[in-house]
Amino acid sequence: MIEVQGLTKKYGPVEAVKGVSFTVGQDQVLGFLGPNGAGKTTIMKILTGYHYPTEGTAKIDGIPVQEDPVEVKKRIGYLPESVPLYGDLTVTEYLGFIARARLIRAEDRKRAIEESIAACGLEQVRRKRIETLSKGFKQRAGLAQAIIHDPPILILDEPTTGLDPNQIIEIRALIKGLGKRKTVILSTHILQEVEAVCSQVLIINAGSIAAQGKPEEIAGTLKGGDTWELVLKTPDTPASSAAASIGEKLKSLGAGGELSQLNAVALDDGTVKASFFLGGDTGGGPGAGNGAGEAIFDWAVSRGFKILMMNRKKLSLEDIFVKLTSDTEGAGAADGGRKS
Repeated sequence: MIEVQGLTKKYGPVEAVKGVSFTVGQDQVLGFLGPNGAGKTTIMKILTGYHYPTEGTAKIDGIPVQEDPVEVKKRIGYLPESVPLYGDLTVTEYLGFIARARLIRAEDRKRAIEESIAACGLEQVRRKRIETLSKGFKQRAGLAQAIIHDPPILILDEPTTGLDPNQIIEIRALIKGLGKRKTVILSTHILQEVEAVCSQVLIINAGSIAAQGKPEEIAGTLKGGDTWELVLKTPDTPASSAAASIGEKLKSLGAGGELSQLNAVALDDGTVKASFFLGGDTGGGPGAGNGAGEAIFDWAVSRGFKILMMNRKKLSLEDIFVKLTSDTEGAGAADGGRKS
């Protein structure tokens, strides 16, 4: 549906986007994640035909944006960060104007308006002037104008900015539903947004792609291992003594990886809490880490420990974001197994 190759955008001497390449398939929700000023909005404006690239190509349904922007815009619904609303119109009047601007045939306009109102939950405010609506309903009206012509692709720039928690939940649910039948690109710097809505992640930093893929794929590429947490009961050894010696015992762990970041403390209930990073090829797919988990279990049993809790702690999206946007050497190093 969307194919971007070597996209570069310069504003005078400033290079806002630097050789970005990615693809988005049908019925996917791609999260553009990055700090403010990373280049997310610039890429979106290029995809929607509002800006032209300095170098590279962007294709929508195989159509180069810079060659036929009008045809591209027919296939896209766009919600910019500042929603284009007319406050003196009612919701129905506004959507009627958008339907005419989108060249929807007269006999189809009423159906298109009704469907977009229903899809965005605007029935109770359809006759109210937009300037009287809450921020959440204004955002819904903005989404309604983006989908009124039933485009196969939606591009949404910071769709939950300024909303309260309840409104954010509502808009996210709406976007997730739309993503089941449309290709969606969602720009945000809110990590929870991506985790709640997106099937794929593209992290942008300083105009370049720092990582792309599913969060677990990126985590596996970055870490090459996992953090483990254990709570152990030592029937024949005081917890304080066990905590002091458990490090040496753990270093003999035969899980095929290198152990580091070890911490073991005695708890008040007589148990020992241990955490450590076990390097090796344990990140990635859903079955990854099973071998290490079995080795840890066997190690504990062989030494007479009872495992009360064992948790494999994966790298969170927040960890990934901080690492990739604060470590310039990491930019471009992780791509979920694919090169940009």
